[in-house]
Amino acid sequence: MTEDVRELYQQIILDHNKKPKNFREIENPDRKVKAYNPLCGDQYTIFMTLEDDRVVDVSFQGSGCAISKASASIMTELVKGKTKEEAEQLFEQFHDLVTGKLEVDMFELGKLAAFAGVRDYPARVKCASLSWHTMHAALTTDTKTVTTE
Repeated sequence: MTEDVRELYQQIILDHNKKPKNFREIENPDRKVKAYNPLCGDQYTIFMTLEDDRVVDVSFQGSGCAISKASASIMTELVKGKTKEEAEQLFEQFHDLVTGKLEVDMFELGKLAAFAGVRDYPARVKCASLSWHTMHAALTTDTKTVTTE
């Protein structure tokens, strides 16, 4: 990854941290799952409204480091409007990216590519993936709380 591309990805993370998308509570959500990373103190709640097999709305509230907040913001943007299956595929792709299992053209990943460098910092993988694991839990279980422990 070139230095210019790395700086672009850092800017994406900083922008989503400062002005997160979908940073609000959904009234009467179908799913509400709390997330907690005791290592760095990230705490979020993911709210989700489903219609048939589609994520009609998804949002989050809480606080955490720049990586976790940006990841939650981008996750809500990408998952909104997707079917459960499509959202699960994004979850798998993101997980493989931040754990180093995914080697693809960074430009194909779009905004997700901003998190490619996280794999070099194992402690930050949990920050980046917290909201994604929470979204996964909201889609697949009745779990009310997700933790990185």
